[in-house]
Amino acid sequence: MKAVIPVAGIGSRLRPHTHTQPKSLVPVAGNTILGHIIDRLRVAGLTEFVFVVGYLGDKIVRYVRRNYPDLNATFVMQEPREGLGHALWLAREEFRHDPDGVLILLGDTIVDVDLPALLATPGSVLAVKEVKDPTRFGIVETGAGGRVNKVVEKPKIPKSNYAMVGLYKLADAEKLAQALEWLRETDVRTHGEFQLTDALMRLIEDGEAMTTCPVDNWFDCGRKETLLEANARLLNTAEFLEPRDYSEFPDSVIIPPVSIGRGCRISQSIIGPNVAIGDKTIVQNTILSDSIIGSYSELRSAVMHDCIVGSDASFRGMNHSLNIGDNTEIDYS
Repeated sequence: MKAVIPVAGIGSRLRPHTHTQPKSLVPVAGNTILGHIIDRLRVAGLTEFVFVVGYLGDKIVRYVRRNYPDLNATFVMQEPREGLGHALWLAREEFRHDPDGVLILLGDTIVDVDLPALLATPGSVLAVKEVKDPTRFGIVETGAGGRVNKVVEKPKIPKSNYAMVGLYKLADAEKLAQALEWLRETDVRTHGEFQLTDALMRLIEDGEAMTTCPVDNWFDCGRKETLLEANARLLNTAEFLEPRDYSEFPDSVIIPPVSIGRGCRISQSIIGPNVAIGDKTIVQNTILSDSIIGSYSELRSAVMHDCIVGSDASFRGMNHSLNIGDNTEIDYS
């Protein structure tokens, strides 16, 4: 089975970080979003990957080839970008003849799910999660036996609060390719774009049996808040919670879980919890929590929380020497 990962989007909700790099290469928990996705799929046994690239796609190609040189990877360019259905239509010849079907995972989505179990489930499976506001997502309506009766993209009046989380296992790759071709031939668009949801509905109407798989956690890493939430969630795993030797930072306090890159210089600081710092970053006289800091950056004299700082960035806070008398109030807010 091939894994198809669409990574063509601009990532406007993560600006300014996506001005210079694709959204899928934004760092999180000691890796990139895309790195976490590839690693999880490889552990589940997938070896063939198709990446649909677009915005700054050359950086994704270089990243995959440099960090995963043994990966059986194919790259498809999406230009212009006309929706997820369009992205998969462009990639259809790469997967349509696979007898084992196709797995689709969006390149800005980190999902906590038992992937081997999902892959072993017979038939087509849509990963879902219950949400408070289903009007923001593609939603799934199920009937008897949990079979999917209907999928709708961002419905105005939703009849279900189970959202598709960007992970799809389609058992018949050829039928999916034909449904995507039907979208293009009939120019079926929803919200101005070709949607995978409409292709899935075409399959359901043609008799394709689909079931759902609830996921434990789902992080759409396209926004600052969810990216920081994903960072904290990924750091709070056994890999980062194990005791570590931070003796190279003798005058600092490190509060796990944290991920500190190679060659960092940290002094007179308190780092953590839930902090990921890239390679060769300098942190001095700083209190830092619940944040992501890129590589080759510099933080001095700062108190920071819930922050995302890119690579090659510099921030210097305020140092004060005060001699304050009685009945004095100072407010820097």
